[in-house]
Amino acid sequence: MLRFSKSKIIGTLAVILVGLSLAIPSFFSPEQRKGFMAALPSFVPHWIIPQRAIVLGLDLQGGSQLLLEVDQNELTGSMVKGLRDDVRRALQQENVRADGGIQTLKRGVQVRITDAAGRAKIMPKLRELSQPIQSLAAAGTLDVAEQPDGQITLTYTDAGIVDRTRRAVSQGIEVIRRRLDSTGTLEPSIQQQGADRILVQVPGEQNPERLEKLLGSTAKLEFRMLADSPSGDVDMLPSKDEKGAKVPVERRVMADGGELTDAQPAFDTQTHEPMVSFKFNLRGAQRFGQATSENVGRRMAIVLDNEVVSAPVIRTAITGGSGQITGNFTVQQANDLSVLLRAGALPAKFTVVERRVVGPGLGKDSIEAGKLATGVAAILVVCFMFLTYGTFGFFANIALAVHVGLILGLMSVLEATMTLPGIAGIVLTIGTAVDSNVLIYERMREEQRAGRSLVSALQAGFDRAFATIIDSNSTMAIAALILFFMGSGPVKGFAVVFILGILTTVITAVTLTRMMIALWYKYARPKALPF
Repeated sequence: MLRFSKSKIIGTLAVILVGLSLAIPSFFSPEQRKGFMAALPSFVPHWIIPQRAIVLGLDLQGGSQLLLEVDQNELTGSMVKGLRDDVRRALQQENVRADGGIQTLKRGVQVRITDAAGRAKIMPKLRELSQPIQSLAAAGTLDVAEQPDGQITLTYTDAGIVDRTRRAVSQGIEVIRRRLDSTGTLEPSIQQQGADRILVQVPGEQNPERLEKLLGSTAKLEFRMLADSPSGDVDMLPSKDEKGAKVPVERRVMADGGELTDAQPAFDTQTHEPMVSFKFNLRGAQRFGQATSENVGRRMAIVLDNEVVSAPVIRTAITGGSGQITGNFTVQQANDLSVLLRAGALPAKFTVVERRVVGPGLGKDSIEAGKLATGVAAILVVCFMFLTYGTFGFFANIALAVHVGLILGLMSVLEATMTLPGIAGIVLTIGTAVDSNVLIYERMREEQRAGRSLVSALQAGFDRAFATIIDSNSTMAIAALILFFMGSGPVKGFAVVFILGILTTVITAVTLTRMMIALWYKYARPKALPF
């Protein structure tokens, strides 16, 4: 225990120095960091200089705010389109012919079946559509009316529109959260406002326009085939490659973005232009492979939000379940598109009804009070440890300072958001880190009182307290993980800081303190504990 090799000392100090250096950018403004990087000599690699910093939360520095509203017309149109497909499928299954096809209305569809026998066969199927099994609350949201002349009208009721809007808002909140905060460190505020609106607040984001682009896109990705002519069962969609000119695209969807498992920005090896690489799940890979094998030589339209972003020619069957999306993207556009595809498509289109930059959620007096409370707590802990344990308390205080620095360094690497709950998490980890030192020191005192030599007491103090430290930190880690996976916003941010504090405790309260005590014993050669 009291023999630390030089390599172990160098390794411990190197880890601490790297961790502390990662926290340095957080103490400077973005302008100062940019100025420093610009002033670096050309021969210094920029990647070795820490550049990431902690972002202050919405309650401390403000950020961007968007108010999103469900596009009722688009949502109703999507519902009617889905209903039309369901009716067409039912007619095909029952082999019933509709006179004049399926007519779409503003809130439903209409078919005419003059054959009484066919009408008797199809009506039970159509009535089943009015009672979807996936939502008990949605029962009765579709009216089915039959006229004597064979005309059948299916119309969504007000309750049906309201229920679908409610579900779209609920699903939209989760998709938006995944788009903004895939790592759980940004701590955006996402709340439902009224029946059809979502309020989004992102700390530190001073570009609401980019935020609007990221959230305004439904990210509905479809793989279809280009049609040979604009006639038949096709849609005329604008093409990005042809600068908005509309091209005929078959309505049949070969595969869609809901079957993607991953999407990452990349660069084309031939043109060196940004693109997005994607990968399907097993079912999507099978559908995509079958579609490409059956249409070799034809052009496949990659449709994003009803716009053809690319239409490559299928040279060979693609059976590996992966591919690329190209479309004259910038690096930022490729990054944003990959985020959208990974997070999934929004269940409906959301329009931005309000966009603005907001100030801090807490007043200056509240922020100053939080800083004061943190400072007072740290000073009292430092004084208590020094007065109670003397030299060993001084070692514990050094480890405590390193502990806080490592937390800030890890948060800087993650570009985590620092909010008032996060500051509370740091204060709490200070107490847990000191608690580990207290357990070690008190065990040393007990062992010496039991008659052991100083070396034996020092050894036993670390060995016998280590199991207790692991047990206590493990139980706290379990609670923090539950908060992280089940919480959201500031609660999740608090859990992140607390988990980081538990991890750094192992380095500071055990390894670093043990090293300092070993060096103290080597050079001071004491006869008894200094407390």
